[in-house]
Amino acid sequence: MSRLKARFDALKADNRAAFVTYIQAGDPNRDVSAAILAGLPSVGADIIELGMPFTDPAADGPAIDKAAQRALAAGASTKQTFEMVREFRRADEATPIVLMGYFNPVFHYGIDAFCKDAAVAGVDGLIIVDLPPEEDAELLAPAIANNIDVIRLATPTSDDDRLTTIVKDASGFVYYVAVAGVTGGKSATADDIGDAVARIKRHTDLPVAVGFGIKTPEQAADVAARADAAVVGSAIVSLIEQGLEKQLPNADMIENILNFTQTLANGVRSGR
Repeated sequence: MSRLKARFDALKADNRAAFVTYIQAGDPNRDVSAAILAGLPSVGADIIELGMPFTDPAADGPAIDKAAQRALAAGASTKQTFEMVREFRRADEATPIVLMGYFNPVFHYGIDAFCKDAAVAGVDGLIIVDLPPEEDAELLAPAIANNIDVIRLATPTSDDDRLTTIVKDASGFVYYVAVAGVTGGKSATADDIGDAVARIKRHTDLPVAVGFGIKTPEQAADVAARADAAVVGSAIVSLIEQGLEKQLPNADMIENILNFTQTLANGVRSGR
């Protein structure tokens, strides 16, 4: 059984939604990023999305775009991201890690080699935001061969015909992008999220995770009451930029991020 399925099954048995956190690998540098990654499970992260650094993150808003540029400037790379996952796995064999990013770095690395090295490192899933279902066959086959879930995205504009295509051959979970636009923007209403999750679930038995626009524990609780997982990224990543602006010591920056993440985790846990 995959780590993702095991985690969602366990949470379902506890009648609890998953709390999914996103950070950019290598932001603001490898050491700080690795320390944050290592600390996330202890403050309530059930699943971790680890962003793969890329020069042109077109689906991301300013917070994650800046995070990617900081990481690249500090020497981040796909190989370094795999190294961080391997390091994480030496202490944590249970928490699922999903790599999130764009197809260019995967293609440049070599698709077969990427999937093999990701699996060896301990990666559980992939979210490639600019690779639609009609074009992901060359990724899907090697990912499946290496027991890596390929997670598809649904949006408010995905009609029933489109959802049928999205969920076909998908695994792990479905990521519902709750608002049209880039990451870190406005938030959807709780009722809209509930309706969208119900519609997606008419097409698949996969868990549905909701992200884009969750910034507070209250918003996280609202999503957790209606979906199988709440995803928070930009609100966490923004704290790194704030810490750098304030010239905080690394230890203080890490502590601030983990403390804030704990409040979001508490929000998710209060949702049901």
